[in-house]
Amino acid sequence: MKMVTWFIYALVMFACGETTLENPSIQQEEQQEDDYLAELKEELVKVWPKNRTINFIFHGHSVPSGYFRTPYVNTLDAYPHLFLKFIKQEYISSVVNSITTSIGGEQAEQGAKRFEDEVLNMRPDLIFIDYALNDRGIGLERSEAAWESMIKEALAAEVKIVLLTPTPDLSEDILDDNTPLQHHTNMILRLGKAYHIPVVDVYHAFKTLKKEGKDITAYMSQGNHPNELGHKIVLNEIVNELF
Repeated sequence: MKMVTWFIYALVMFACGETTLENPSIQQEEQQEDDYLAELKEELVKVWPKNRTINFIFHGHSVPSGYFRTPYVNTLDAYPHLFLKFIKQEYISSVVNSITTSIGGEQAEQGAKRFEDEVLNMRPDLIFIDYALNDRGIGLERSEAAWESMIKEALAAEVKIVLLTPTPDLSEDILDDNTPLQHHTNMILRLGKAYHIPVVDVYHAFKTLKKEGKDITAYMSQGNHPNELGHKIVLNEIVNELF
């Protein structure tokens, strides 16, 4: 039946002057090649006894760690665990862990030093990196070197890695294109392009909200930490970019 349908489709397209036809199966293969997580998604849909445990690692600072209004930590409403909930709703037969190797107050150089022993040692299937908010303290050059180090280590270990641009800091004007956070965002986007890995542009999402007239403070628990609503924005960007 599929072959008949394809044949009829080909005749119709030829009659309309469309002579460059492409087999749907080829199109599907190309889409899979463009899907950075295609192999991982194949694992997620497997059922017992063919499935296995999938580990998602979130490496960064206080935001993925779940700090809302310091010192309170709201783990279950932070985006790593909102992501876990999404995965379990989307892939009901999957066995998955959401693991945070993040540390409040840490920047990328410190995270890079721990990367092999504390991140890759967890046998991750996918790593999310979120350090830009704190990297303002070490500057762009040192930050980029640390991010690049972690990217190279992950790729050498054949582990998928995704980069996140920062959530807002209310001390900066998010509409100003010349702020430290915007410069770090630009750097992360360049690294993603250079290494052909996805970038979840969280900063752009919040900037868009501001341009639409939204009050960014409504998404924040304090000046530099998002609240649950803010974490849901991060989750939404992850899902839209990767799933």
